Amino acid sequence: MGTKKPTKALPRPRFSLAKFFFDLTTNQKFDIFIMICIFLNMLCMCLEHHDQSPTYDRVLGYINNFFLFTIECFMKLVALNFKYFTIPWNVFDFIIVIASILGQVLGEIMEKFIVNPTLLRVVRVARVGRVLRLVKGAKGIRTLLFALAVSMPALFNIGPLLFLVMFIYSIFGMSFFAYVRKSAGVTALFNFETFPNSMIILFQMCTTAGWSGVLQALTNDRPPDCDPTIYSPSHRGDCGNMAIAIPFLVSYLIISSLVVVNMYIAVILENFSQAQEDVQQVNTI
Repeated sequence: MGTKKPTKALPRPRFSLAKFFFDLTTNQKFDIFIMICIFLNMLCMCLEHHDQSPTYDRVLGYINNFFLFTIECFMKLVALNFKYFTIPWNVFDFIIVIASILGQVLGEIMEKFIVNPTLLRVVRVARVGRVLRLVKGAKGIRTLLFALAVSMPALFNIGPLLFLVMFIYSIFGMSFFAYVRKSAGVTALFNFETFPNSMIILFQMCTTAGWSGVLQALTNDRPPDCDPTIYSPSHRGDCGNMAIAIPFLVSYLIISSLVVVNMYIAVILENFSQAQEDVQQVNTI
């Protein structure tokens, strides 16, 4: 990732009001106060519940309006002028504030007209974006997100490999287990009857979730768990095959979960370690 250069200090403005806002917003105590406000805003969001009274809803609305963080954005704009937008985190804060204001305005407009309630709920959910501002104050989360962003190219390279493995095993599963009786882990959605359903059940198992139920269904090869006498033009019976199912699932779990999925973890951990080293180098400069 390379060594980062230290950020150049912003000059203190000349005007008295701008000086006051500059000293206030660049103070560490101000950042702590903003973090406390964000936590309180999170608590306020958690207080909403089903069938709340109109008064309760109105009070929560007033509190949410208080947490728009518009005043902070205004103070920083006055203190830094156009240089406010040269700092990526300030741009991020500005976008969150604008999105919150638009969500609030659109929500009030929609309440006055006949609007789909689902659309209104989506607009209100935009308030959750304010919580993302915690990333700015949490250095550990920032480092982790930076490592994740740097890892994206490598992760996209591993993705086609996982898809190829799932594609091969889905075709194999459709050939041998398409008509297995639905039981345990094989359901109307998770089965090998079609390619999409096969990909869904394989994606579920690549996280080692539900594989035991799938194994149970695919190894049912005798009555009363299945009926080998059922006949149709394309197959006979709805039984599984233990001799094929066990190596099929074991090999898939080893390749997909223990190898391919762990590649994702290895790539992220490697870049996370490098990101921590870069942060330490910047702090020592």
